[in-house]
Amino acid sequence: MSRERDKDGLYIAMISVHGLIRGHDLELGRDADTGGQTKYVVELTRALAKTDGIAGVDLFTRRVAAPGTQSGYAEPVEELDDGARIVRIDAGPADEYLPKEMLWDHLDSFVDNMLSFIRAASRVPDIVHSHYADAGYVGSRLAHFLGVPLVHTGHSLGRVKRRRLLATGLSSKQIDERYNMSRRIEAEEMTLASADRVITSTHQEIEEQYELYHHYEPDSMRVIPPGTDLVSFHPPEGNEWNTPIGGEIRRFLRDPDKPLILALSRPDPRKNIGALVDAYGGSTRLQELANLLIVAGNRDDIGDLDEGAREVLGDLLMGIDRHDLYGKVAYPKHHQSGEVPVIYRVASLSDGVFVNPALTEPFGLTLIEAAASGLPVVATEDGGPRDITGNCNNGVLVDPLDSDAIAAALVAMLADPQKRQTYADNGLKGVREHYSWEAHASRYLKMIRSLVDKTEVLERVPRGRRPMLHHDRAIFTDLDQNLLGDTSVLPRFVEVLRDNRKCAFFGIATGRRLDSALKALRRNGIPEPDVLITSGGTAIHYAPDLTADTFWAPHIDHGWTPHVVQRVLADLPGLELQPKAEQSRFKISYYYDPRIAPGIDEINRLMHQQDLAVNVTVSFGQFLDVLPIRASKGMALRYVADHWGIPLEHILVAGGSGADEDMMRGNTLAVVVANRHHEELSHLMDTERVYYAKQSHALGILEAIDHFDFFKTCTVPEEH
Repeated sequence: MSRERDKDGLYIAMISVHGLIRGHDLELGRDADTGGQTKYVVELTRALAKTDGIAGVDLFTRRVAAPGTQSGYAEPVEELDDGARIVRIDAGPADEYLPKEMLWDHLDSFVDNMLSFIRAASRVPDIVHSHYADAGYVGSRLAHFLGVPLVHTGHSLGRVKRRRLLATGLSSKQIDERYNMSRRIEAEEMTLASADRVITSTHQEIEEQYELYHHYEPDSMRVIPPGTDLVSFHPPEGNEWNTPIGGEIRRFLRDPDKPLILALSRPDPRKNIGALVDAYGGSTRLQELANLLIVAGNRDDIGDLDEGAREVLGDLLMGIDRHDLYGKVAYPKHHQSGEVPVIYRVASLSDGVFVNPALTEPFGLTLIEAAASGLPVVATEDGGPRDITGNCNNGVLVDPLDSDAIAAALVAMLADPQKRQTYADNGLKGVREHYSWEAHASRYLKMIRSLVDKTEVLERVPRGRRPMLHHDRAIFTDLDQNLLGDTSVLPRFVEVLRDNRKCAFFGIATGRRLDSALKALRRNGIPEPDVLITSGGTAIHYAPDLTADTFWAPHIDHGWTPHVVQRVLADLPGLELQPKAEQSRFKISYYYDPRIAPGIDEINRLMHQQDLAVNVTVSFGQFLDVLPIRASKGMALRYVADHWGIPLEHILVAGGSGADEDMMRGNTLAVVVANRHHEELSHLMDTERVYYAKQSHALGILEAIDHFDFFKTCTVPEEH
């Protein structure tokens, strides 16, 4: 290792065990283990090695000589730059390329062989920095043995991953068997107990992910955003419209000389592209000022894409048609990964704006890339964009659920060229100060220098077990009449929820669509629920990032023929379809006039005659919903309870209309608040487990909590 540049500088041992790592032509996307983390650790190693005060950086990974992999992955040492190397360590059979889930039994060999390499090199690292859980296992053992500080970057956390996998319909047992999740989480706990510093990209990552762990130590956390490739992402050179992707964008537009509003993301419902189209389509002034460019992945045939992408792109095309935006919106079908920087520069050359309207945005890399390209931003107020705009002052934040606010922010920026340019200039400066690899390396060096010099010593506070991780009960409530009917009492209800979140999940079960429910929650300061059951029980989303339950939709789709349902009900008196905003894929909603409409029994008879197995509910005697036979609030609640392992006897449900009845029947505890003593539930009056509160709205729920003594026995299960 060449260390002439700074022999007295620090020597850093990076560890990233899994995947295929090399210094050139990274095979990103080759498999699940060779992705963003692979690129990150190589770029970080190079950036640190170029930094004054660093003698050298070795990136330790697993040596792979498997058939089907290129020979470079079997080389024990690969020189990167002056002072930077990749060192490949034997661990397990080198002739097999093992996925990370199968590496756990070989990690102790990795520790022993890495230690042998270090001893042979005659220099002990000043810092060990592990990446991901498997490297955390290795790094914590080495750091303890060598007596040096441990720095850790999680990249992805097991407890969060488990929640997302549960949303796909897998059971906890299946997740453990397939992903070795228990071993991963155990390794993460041990790593957090050992690490002197834990690096994250955003404050939200700390608050919503690391707080899930027993050994989360707030004083060990440091936010150091990853660096950005400022070689690829830079301001326009002037010829971008003449590129192939520039020509592809231009062909959509009637007046291509207008500024471009650029949105670039995956076709994921959480990216909220439909709201952007509605914001643009609903503002004549915005259409006068600019064209809209939406880059949402690649497609040959929308019908061949997964369900979520089909829904997003279908909504996009229908929105363009509904607002008659032809000639004003570009939505290219294809682009190469190398063309992404050019797309940003095309928008920047047009004096445009970058917009990110996502419902949730953990980091916001696209905002940094846009800023580096000379684009000001209008972005969601959720998550990472708060940090980015706070550091760079390069744009404004908006409520992603408020289309009018999105449009107003874009108009304000585009109508004021001086303001737009100021934001653009701030972004260029801010990215270099906060998000370049040089800035990252400088902040990193300052952090580790204090560890090596022992000027900052982490004093761990004994915390014991973190009971908040062992939710053994849950509260589910409807939204409108229960919580929103009297917002003056919400602060007290929210306080009780927060005081008891250590053992209780909080869920909303509502007839509203997801976007409408989120808007109401945020407007009234109600904390984001752990689970959102929306559209009458036909959609389920989980915190912290609104992960959709991808198993639930195909499950309830069984036998669902909405067009036939609408045809059967079309000519019935007393039924009128509600507006489109109240409809969803699995919910057909009508206004119901009981004076002239057939009774529910008659409607069900008509359905049976047409061989339609559906679930028909009436709420407050005036709203009728038709759902798939497998869908309801109660069935969605039981599905969630089963996946979370919460007994129904430990769930308190607050309801009050016919649509809530099957949540309240059976083994759940239930409350009907005073303002909702509706006749639809009068037959439950004598049911032992259903409590009729004397107080209204949220106060009625609090009354039921006291009645059932719901939190007094809130206990933490023993460790097994």
